[in-house]
Amino acid sequence: MKVPWIAAGNISFESYKWAEALNISLQFNLDGLSFLFSLLISGIGVFVVIYGGSYLSGDKDLPKFYSYLFLFMGSMLGVVLSDNIFALFIFWELTSLSSYLLIGFRYNYESTRKAALQALLVTGTGGLALMAGLILISSAAGSANISVWMESGFTLADSKHLHLILVLILLGAFTKSAQFPFHFWLPNAMVAPTPVSAYLHSATMVKAGVYLIARLNPIWMGTTEWSTALVIGGGITMLTGAVWALFQSDLKKILAYTTISALGIMILMVGTGTPKAIQAGMVFLFAHALYKGGLFLVAGNVTHSTGTRDVTFISGLFRKMPFTGTAAALTSLSMAGFPLFIGFLGKELLYEAALSGWLSFLITPAIVFTGVIFASIALLLGWRVFFMKNTELVYEKVHEVSTGMYIGPLLLGVAGLLTGLLPGMSVEGFLSRASYSVSEAAGLLDMHLWHGFNIVLLLSMLTLLMGWLLYIFSGKRDIDKYILAIPERYGPEAVYESSWKKLLHVADLLIRFIQSGYLRFYIMTILITLIVLILFPVFYYQLFNVNLSLEGVESYEFILGALVFISIFFTVRAVSRLAAIAILGVAGYGIAIFFAIYGAPDLSMTQFLVETLTVVIFVFVLYKLPGYLKLSPGIHRLRDSIIAVTGGGTIAFVMLLITNYPLVSELKLFFSENSYLVAKGRNIVNVILVDFRALDTLGEITVLGIAAIGVFAMMKLRLSKKEK
Repeated sequence: MKVPWIAAGNISFESYKWAEALNISLQFNLDGLSFLFSLLISGIGVFVVIYGGSYLSGDKDLPKFYSYLFLFMGSMLGVVLSDNIFALFIFWELTSLSSYLLIGFRYNYESTRKAALQALLVTGTGGLALMAGLILISSAAGSANISVWMESGFTLADSKHLHLILVLILLGAFTKSAQFPFHFWLPNAMVAPTPVSAYLHSATMVKAGVYLIARLNPIWMGTTEWSTALVIGGGITMLTGAVWALFQSDLKKILAYTTISALGIMILMVGTGTPKAIQAGMVFLFAHALYKGGLFLVAGNVTHSTGTRDVTFISGLFRKMPFTGTAAALTSLSMAGFPLFIGFLGKELLYEAALSGWLSFLITPAIVFTGVIFASIALLLGWRVFFMKNTELVYEKVHEVSTGMYIGPLLLGVAGLLTGLLPGMSVEGFLSRASYSVSEAAGLLDMHLWHGFNIVLLLSMLTLLMGWLLYIFSGKRDIDKYILAIPERYGPEAVYESSWKKLLHVADLLIRFIQSGYLRFYIMTILITLIVLILFPVFYYQLFNVNLSLEGVESYEFILGALVFISIFFTVRAVSRLAAIAILGVAGYGIAIFFAIYGAPDLSMTQFLVETLTVVIFVFVLYKLPGYLKLSPGIHRLRDSIIAVTGGGTIAFVMLLITNYPLVSELKLFFSENSYLVAKGRNIVNVILVDFRALDTLGEITVLGIAAIGVFAMMKLRLSKKEK
C-alpha cells in the first residue's frame, strides 16, 4: 500500500525515453495530488467495471465498451501522473477522444451522436488552447517538466505573456471541467450509459480541469489575475449549477448540474488560495467523488428497474429495492453534509475556509446557499425516491437489480461513512499531502467530527434545516418550462448552437466555391496559389539576379526544347481527343529524352513507360467518352493562357534562381555519403525513397492503394434504373 508512504511525504518518479530529439519523455510523478486522483480513477473504476458488466449484460457491444473504458482509464491516469507537458497533452486529448467514444456508445440515436460531438468539440478546442499555454510556460521556464518548475521555484508573476497564458490555461481547464460558460456539454452528455456518467462525469474526467489548476497553482503565486479568475469563474459555476439543478426532473440531469456546481466549488477553493481553502477543496473533491459516483450508479439502477428517470413519477422504491435504497440513503446523507459522513467534514471545512478567506462576506453566503440546495436535492434523491410513500403509481415489475449493480454504490456509500467516522485512520494523511502539492503553505489536516459549538457547526445545522424546508416547499417539483427555456434560448448553449449552424453554413459555401466539380478550376486554383507563394518572397527580397546566358547549351537541346514547345502548342489547339493525346505524348517523350541527357536514366525510363501507358489507356477509353466539346470562349482561353504561361515562367525562373544561388545542403552530403555505405544502393534517389524515407513512401503507396480500391469499386458499381 502506498498510502502511508505518500502520507509520509515521499514522491515516486519514473522516466522512460520517448522522442529525445523533441525533448519528450514519458516521465511520471506520484506525489500527494496525483495519488489522490489515481486512487479515485482506479478505485471508482473498479466499481464501474463491475457495474458495467451487469448493466450491459448480454449486450453484443460489451467488449467494445470495456475497450473504450480502459482506454479512458489509462488516459486519465496518464494525465494525473505525467510530468512532461507534451505527454500530459497527449493523454489529455486521449481522454477527450475516449470520452467521445463512450458518450456516443449508443450511436444509433441522433441525440447521442450530437451530445458526443458537442463534448468533443468543446473539450477538444480547450485542449488546443491548453497546449499553447503549456508551451508558453515551458518556454518561459526553460523546461517541459512540471517537477522542474516546482523545484526551481519558477513563477509566472513577471512573465510578459501572463494574461495570454492565463486565458489559454483556463480555457483548457474550464472546458474540461464544465465551468461556466462551457458547462452546457455536461448535462447533454447524460445520454451516455450510466456507467459512463458515473465514471467520466462525476469522479474522473470532469475533475481533470480541477487537477490541472491545482497542479499549476504554485507557479501562479503572487498573481492576483489567477486567483481572481478562479474565484469569479468557480463562484458563478457553483451558483449556476446549483440553481439549475433545482428545476430538473431527470435524475441524471439533476446529478449533472450538482456536479457542475461541485466542480465550481473546487475551483473556487483553489482560487481563494488560503491553506484552509486548499485543504477544504481536496477533502470536498474526495467526498464528492464517493457520493456522486454512488448516486449516479443508483440513478442507473432506478432507471433499469422502473424504466424512467423522471423523479416526479418515482417514489417508495425501498421495499422493492432495499440494497439500492440503502446505497442511496448513505450517499445522499454524505451529499447533504450530514454528521458522521465524509461529506459533513468537507462541508465544515468549506464553511471554515469561506469564513476566513478574502471576500468572506460574499463567498460564505454563496457556499451556504449552494449547500442548502445540495441538502434539498439529497432529500429528493435519498428520501422521496425510496422512502416517501407511493400514492400515485404501483410498480408491479420493480425489482432489486443484480449484485454487480448495487455492490458498487453500496460500498461507496459505506466508504463515505467510514472515512467520515475515522478520517485520521483512513484519508487524513494523503489528503494532507495532496493539499501540500497544491500549496506548500497548506499544513497538516486536522479532521475531526466534533470541533465544539462554533459558527461553522451552526451554519452546518442551518444548512440541513433550510435544505429540508426547501425540499418541503418545492412540493412535487412542478417544472416551470419557461424558466428551463431561458438558458436554452439565451445561454451559452444557444451561442454554441448558433455558432455551429453558422460554421456549417460557411463550410457549405466554401465547399460549393472550392469543390466546383471542374478539374480545370482545381488546377487553376493550385497554379495561382503556387505562383503567388513563389513570387511573393521573390519580390519581397528582390531576388532578380538570374543568369540568362545560353552559353553551353547544345543545338540538339534547342531542337528538343522547340519540339516540346511546338507539341504543347498544338495540343491545346487540337479539336480531337485522339490528336491531343498523340501530340501530348510527343511532349512527354521529349521530356524523357531530357532526363536521359542530363544523367537520370531511371526517370527517363519511368517517363517513357508512363507516356506509353497513358496514350494506350486513353485510346482505349476514348469511345466511352462523350463528344468533344467546343473550345472555350476567347476570353476564357486568354485567361487560361496567361495563367499557364505565368505558371511555367515562374517555375523556369525558380530553376534559374536555384542555379544562381546554390544551397549547401547537409542532407545532400549525408545521402551521397551513406547511400552506398549504409543502404548498399548506388542510385541515391531510389535509396532515399526506399530506405531513408521508407515510411513516407509507404504512406504514398497506401494512399494510391486506397484510391485504386475506390476506382475499382466505382468500375464494378452497377446501379438499378431507379438509382440512376
